[in-house]
Amino acid sequence: MYYLLRLSPDCSPLSSNLTSGHLLHLISSLSPVATPQCRIQKCTTDFVSLTSHLTPSVDGFDTEFCKALRAYSACTQRTAKSCRGNLVFHSAVLGISDLMSQRNCSRDGPTSSTDPEVHHEPCNYHSRTQHAHTHSHAHTHSHAHTHSHNPGHSHVRPAYLFCGLFGDPHLRTFKDSFQTCKVEGAWPLIDNDYLSVQVTNVPVVIGSSATATNKITIIFKPYEGCTDQRVYQAVTDDLPAAFVDGTVSNGGTGKVRALWISERSPGRHVELHAGYIGVTVIVRQLGRYLTLAVRIPEELAQAYDATQDLQLCLNGCPSGERIDRGGHLPLPLSPPALGLQLQQPRRPSQSYAAPQGFGVEGARERCREQLEVQDIYFHSCVFDLLTTGDANFTAAAYSAQKDMESLHPHRDKWRIYPRGSATAASHSDSHPIKHTIDSDTNVPTWVDGCVSHHMDIRSRL
Repeated sequence: MYYLLRLSPDCSPLSSNLTSGHLLHLISSLSPVATPQCRIQKCTTDFVSLTSHLTPSVDGFDTEFCKALRAYSACTQRTAKSCRGNLVFHSAVLGISDLMSQRNCSRDGPTSSTDPEVHHEPCNYHSRTQHAHTHSHAHTHSHAHTHSHNPGHSHVRPAYLFCGLFGDPHLRTFKDSFQTCKVEGAWPLIDNDYLSVQVTNVPVVIGSSATATNKITIIFKPYEGCTDQRVYQAVTDDLPAAFVDGTVSNGGTGKVRALWISERSPGRHVELHAGYIGVTVIVRQLGRYLTLAVRIPEELAQAYDATQDLQLCLNGCPSGERIDRGGHLPLPLSPPALGLQLQQPRRPSQSYAAPQGFGVEGARERCREQLEVQDIYFHSCVFDLLTTGDANFTAAAYSAQKDMESLHPHRDKWRIYPRGSATAASHSDSHPIKHTIDSDTNVPTWVDGCVSHHMDIRSRL
């Protein structure tokens, strides 16, 4: 028991949203050992509340995380006398010291406030929802002391959803359904009362229905007291680090920004952060085409009316636009002839690698260079190389996988493995995978929760 908090930093739970879940589990499992006088449980719960909404990829993460650690440390010091001899307390103190060293946090400096009345920020989604929940809870339970034994009652973590689009294109919906679609032209990925995301896809290879994204338009709708409407648009060879009006941020109160853009790699990687609605969007260009990854609170994703029901992230691609037939994604019978790739307009200074002719084993080998785990992203990479001959799709699949890991809120849903693989077998105890076989084609089906995708085993994938 002494090492539970001591060892947690090695698994990096305190640097992501998984941290809070692990700590809450620890709190509930160890609560019987805490005495009424020792308030280490309250200190830990406050730390969870202060860090559960933080994302490592967002600007300012280290600053806010260090502030929360200092507040956690100060809380342990205040309760040290009454916690003398308490193993949970001493584990927490050691864990805080480890994390401060890992994050290079100074012992002296500002601390986060755990008082929702003082720390309430109307243009920060997490703060706003926490504030609303606290007041709602206080109003509903006037006899709050009867619930004081449950540390989770005064804190709420909003549920988030993830959606991603990359490659030819491959779509991962809010429900973690993985689809490969045609969807040529302009299509809405997200369209609700707070956010609209539209992509434009163009054909990639002559004679193939596969397309790829060459334009992304994102509209952040106005939110009273926080931000005016802002539009971001990226096209091939023009991935700006500003909104269309030239601004890089908008709105907010005090030191809290409501909406801002962070350029990670000029012309290649941009992140958009809408703190007022808890949304993060990652846009990249790999080769000629764009990729997209979005994290959004579930309650906001569901805020739409009947006129906004065509959303690929929400409902997937229409059946007539699916390349994968009921989940079965047939590989091309032969590589594309060189030179058949449709040439998209580009700047004179921009050069791209010439398409190559990949066979199945060659495509697998190329994808293995960046995608060590043979999950759905690996197999999508192989499909894209065989379809287009464009090696840039390897980097697109790799980046899409990394963006998913950065934004997807549920680690247990990250991976989808093909039937019969050693990786799938090693995960079978903790992540059950159901297996079925298509009797006509002997094609294995992968199902992890609601996710299914098929590959023809005749291709030796």
